[in-house]
Amino acid sequence: MKNHSPMYELYAPAKLTLSLAITGVRESGLHELEAEMVTIDFQDTLRLREGDTEVTYQGEYPIAPSSNDDLIVRALNAVGLSMKVEVDKKIPPGGGLGGGSANAAAILRWANFKDEKKAVHLGSDVPFNIRGGRASVSGVGESVTYLPYEEKTFTLILPSFSCSTADVYKRWDEMGGPKSPNGNDLEPAALDLYPELKKWKEILEEHSRKEARLAGSGSTWFVEGSYPAEGLIVATTTRENF
Repeated sequence: MKNHSPMYELYAPAKLTLSLAITGVRESGLHELEAEMVTIDFQDTLRLREGDTEVTYQGEYPIAPSSNDDLIVRALNAVGLSMKVEVDKKIPPGGGLGGGSANAAAILRWANFKDEKKAVHLGSDVPFNIRGGRASVSGVGESVTYLPYEEKTFTLILPSFSCSTADVYKRWDEMGGPKSPNGNDLEPAALDLYPELKKWKEILEEHSRKEARLAGSGSTWFVEGSYPAEGLIVATTTRENF
C-alpha cells in the first residue's frame, strides 16, 4: 500500500563562522565565545513524512549516527513529534559548518519553535541556525544578536577527513588558550591536533592568492570571493530563514 501522507521538504543551510574569539570557560567546561556567523547557500535537504521516528541519510555523506547522537531525532523529541526523515546530506560531518545543528534547527523552525536559549541544549550552533542570516553570537551560543544582511561570496575547500569539535577545544585548553591573528582562536589548536589541515589550507591559498581561514573547529577552510575550481565549493550568504 502506498503511503499517501504529505511530504514536507526543509532546507538546512550551512553556517560559516567568520570570526571566533574564545572569551572564557565556564565551570561546566563549556567555552564562552564572541563570534560572527552567517548562513550560506550550501545546504542539506530534509524530507519529512508522518510515522514513527526514523532518520536515514543519503547523498555525499550517508552517515549513520545512533539515535542518542542524532540531532534530528533529538530535535523531534524536543518538539514532541514523530516523523520519518530522509536527509540528502551535502554538508560534511566534522567540517566546522554546523551541518548537524542546521538539520536540528530546520526541524525546530518547521515546528515553529523559536526559543534560542532553550535550543542551545541541542548544540551551541543550533540557536543561530534556527533563524540564520547574519548574527553576532556570544555566551555558549545561546545569545544571538542579528545583524544587517550582507551579500558575500566565499570559496570553501572540504578536506577528506573530519575534526572533532570536542577534541579541538580540549587541545585549545591544553595549549593554554592561544589567540589567533587569523580571526579564529581555534585555528592553532586544530592545526596542532590535525597537522594535515595545513596542506588543505595551502591548496586553497595557492589557488585564491588569499589567506584562508578555518571554519569553526575545522576541517573546512574558506576565503572570501569566488574562485571556482574542481573540488571547491563557491557559496553565497543567505538571508534569515523567517
